[in-house]
Amino acid sequence: MKLVIYEIVHNHVLIVTFLAWLTAQTIKVALGVLRTKRFDFRWFIGTGGMPSAHSAGSSALAVVIGTDYGFDSPLFALGVVFAIVTMFDAQGVRRSTGKQASILNKILDDIYWQGKIEEDRLKELIGHTPIEVIMGAIIGILLGLIY
Repeated sequence: MKLVIYEIVHNHVLIVTFLAWLTAQTIKVALGVLRTKRFDFRWFIGTGGMPSAHSAGSSALAVVIGTDYGFDSPLFALGVVFAIVTMFDAQGVRRSTGKQASILNKILDDIYWQGKIEEDRLKELIGHTPIEVIMGAIIGILLGLIY
């Protein structure tokens, strides 16, 4: 058991990927505090916002795999495909879901104010804009190359 924990803690690819995610989430929280003048812990564990931690983590993963195992390795190819799918999902499917949540929340507001129904609001900040995804990818690539 000690060997497994030691290997996980010393897994360079895992550590850099996590650091990229952590960096992006920390930047997201800092920008939120600057914008609203208050701290909200949900920004740290939530999805959506600038920059995309999904993009940062998946890009760092691909770059570190490339530097450790070679940019011509099947592992690097797998990492790149994973990053592309993750980023496409972050700005495509999940962003559309957020837009739908916004529309449904407006419908619920209309129904609520007419006194017919009371429902919980849906989470609207689910996906990312293309610039949030690009900035996350840049953070991940840079951290992957640095570490």
